[in-house]
Amino acid sequence: EFITVRVQDPRIQDQSSWSSYVDYNIFLYTNSKAFTVKTSCVRRRYREFVWLRRRLQKNAGLVPLPELPGKKPFFQVNDSEGIERRRQGLQQFLEK
Repeated sequence: EFITVRVQDPRIQDQSSWSSYVDYNIFLYTNSKAFTVKTSCVRRRYREFVWLRRRLQKNAGLVPLPELPGKKPFFQVNDSEGIERRRQGLQQFLEK
């Protein structure tokens, strides 16, 4: 059995406004019997990964969780290299 999770396709939302942000396509594929749906896809932004990590930490006890890529106070949505680094960091977080 396996579970494959991919963070793909970063998109800038509300690009023309002050509140623009980047979200990512999260794709899950599995053949595990624990899942009734074998594939799923959803778009999520960085702050939702932060929320997920906090929730997992509450239940993890002493088990260390992987870190998220760093949060920059003035993240530039037009910084394609920064977006790609963050995508890779989010991918690594989900894989671990």
